[in-house]
Amino acid sequence: NRELLLKITDLRVHVLQSPLDQPFAFSQGWVGRRSATLVEVATDSGLTGWGEAFAQGLEPPQIAAAVIEHALRPLVLGANPLDIEVLWHRMYHQTRDYGRKGSVIAAISAVDIALWDLAGRHYGEPVHRLLGGAFRDRVQPYATGFYRLRGQGEAPRLADEALAHFGAGFRLMKVKLGYGVDDDIAVIRAVARAIEGRGVTLMVDTNHAYGRAEALRLGYVLDELDLRWYEEPVAPEDIDGYCELRARLRTPIAGGENEHTLHGFRELLGRHAVDIAQPDVGSCGGLTAARHIVALAQANGIEVNPHVWGSAVAQAASLHLIAALPVAHHSVFARPPVLEYDRSSHPFRRELVTEPIEMADGAVPVPQGPGLGITLRAETLDRFRIR
Repeated sequence: NRELLLKITDLRVHVLQSPLDQPFAFSQGWVGRRSATLVEVATDSGLTGWGEAFAQGLEPPQIAAAVIEHALRPLVLGANPLDIEVLWHRMYHQTRDYGRKGSVIAAISAVDIALWDLAGRHYGEPVHRLLGGAFRDRVQPYATGFYRLRGQGEAPRLADEALAHFGAGFRLMKVKLGYGVDDDIAVIRAVARAIEGRGVTLMVDTNHAYGRAEALRLGYVLDELDLRWYEEPVAPEDIDGYCELRARLRTPIAGGENEHTLHGFRELLGRHAVDIAQPDVGSCGGLTAARHIVALAQANGIEVNPHVWGSAVAQAASLHLIAALPVAHHSVFARPPVLEYDRSSHPFRRELVTEPIEMADGAVPVPQGPGLGITLRAETLDRFRIR
């Protein structure tokens, strides 16, 4: 039996970094480089699978790499890679006393994604089919951008950026805020004026820059604009703050990119603190944990729209998850999930794979090849690898 003979022989970690020609800021700090923590799971059959740990915010990619190297490798070597659920629980429980959140779960996410990729290659099927099938084979992307190059006072430039996204075919855009409420208001009003009458829907994301009072002050202005969502208005630990904003604002509240696993999402979803849950497959515990979270969200009638970041590996994994996502509220014209499509400079996307993930005719196609459906370029790995 081929499956009985299959076993994991190695985990190879690839830490990538590249300086940015133009540093930019989000509300939590200045970004001067792109980073990625990739893992390659090898087997005795010669099959391999690729996964990625989300290097969240300003996180050094070496943290998750160390977890994979020293904590997770001993737990999975020699195991059958097709025992994905078993291995997920083994990794989670054996790291529970020093994990449960952050970089440890991101490391588990990377290994888990790689196992799903490997299983798809083993069975000759795309990951979304192993997840239960695709509700959709194309996903509308939204442009994430609107970062700051100087800090405050950039509303005219950001309004022009909105027009550039529109010219590139995007009809959904997420504006990064969190640089001071007065400046945020100037920016969002300038962007809204620039795209008025063009059929564009906006979202905003403050990356938990504010406490409740400031988040509400901004939220009352946002309520004028008919946004799709208001993302991370307060710190991820402030569940009461999420509940308060959701009760007092008309704009739907989104969050969850900084939450992890079924255990972390239990209170967020059980208390109906968000209208839209945003697990990131590279951070929440991988595709296995995402399945757990989606089931809990379905039980609570809460929409799931994954946060998407990282390299082409995380993009592909996220597309497979989005393809397999049921809608929270079924109807003939139910609103489908959308794909976050970061428009800022990132060499680990287009250059990392032979067929980059790109928009065509207003949508991004879901990969149909075995596993994640991507092929990595060895020369790109060699070029950006930290040795």
